[in-house]
Amino acid sequence: MEKDTILYEAHGNLYLNITNRCTAECVFCIKRYSDGVYGYNLRLSREPALSEIIRELSNTDLQKYSEVVFTGLGEPLVRLDEVLEITRWLSARGMPVRLDTIGHAKLLYPERKVAQELAEAGMKIVSISLNAPDEKTYNELCIPKLKNAYVKMLEFAREVTKTRMELRFTVVNLPAVDIDRCGEIAKEYRADFKVRGYSGQI
Repeated sequence: MEKDTILYEAHGNLYLNITNRCTAECVFCIKRYSDGVYGYNLRLSREPALSEIIRELSNTDLQKYSEVVFTGLGEPLVRLDEVLEITRWLSARGMPVRLDTIGHAKLLYPERKVAQELAEAGMKIVSISLNAPDEKTYNELCIPKLKNAYVKMLEFAREVTKTRMELRFTVVNLPAVDIDRCGEIAKEYRADFKVRGYSGQI
């Protein structure tokens, strides 16, 4: 049986694929038309335990990489405590860590100060999938499973800006998305802004 892909590399970075669960069903999600990226199959037969992830990282020459990124075929923050532990472990070894997230932390953990916890663990960059300039477009494209997802995502972004972490907003280059307006929102939040290409079907 083929071993699940927990770690994979591209662009000089090391990527972590720790869950396939997500709090949205985005119409452009790679899961709808592919099993992964860069030739890696990212579908997990089960979620790897924290000890397994740390073991794989321990057996990897981390110095080869510019940064370690939580991403993959799911929303890393559904496993917040594991993300925090792994970030502490990597930070203790001098590795910059980035989180790619849909940004629903305030809905998943309303009682916790997630941005603050991530910053204290050593997270350097939080890249949030803005994906749309307004709530209506967001709900149509991202089909969030939780209510008020767009507003809460922006609230989380604001909390990230109050920490030492860098904030990045990303959008997918789709006809339905007003890229210029999304860029203006990024400026309002003092966030880096990245437009991602799209190769699937809608």
